[in-house]
Amino acid sequence: MNKLFDEIKEIIRKYAFDKLLVDNANENSRIIADLRINSARVVDIVLDIEEKYNIEIDDKSLEKIITIKDAIDIISSKIK
Repeated sequence: MNKLFDEIKEIIRKYAFDKLLVDNANENSRIIADLRINSARVVDIVLDIEEKYNIEIDDKSLEKIITIKDAIDIISSKIK
C-alpha cells in the first residue's frame, strides 16, 4: 500500500497550492480540509487516478473520497 499511497500523493501534489501540506500528509489526511485542495481540483485528481489505473470511479464512490486512505481503498477495490 505504500507504493499506492506515494502515487496518490504525487497526483494530489500536482493540484496543491501548498505542496508542503501534501509532502507531510498521511493516509488519514483529508484531501479538501487538511490539504486545502478545492473540490474542482478533486475532480481533476480523480480523472488522473482513473487514467493512471485504468479504472472508473462513479459518483457514489467519488463522494466517499474524503481522505487519502479513502482514495486508496477505492482504487484497491477496483484494480483487484
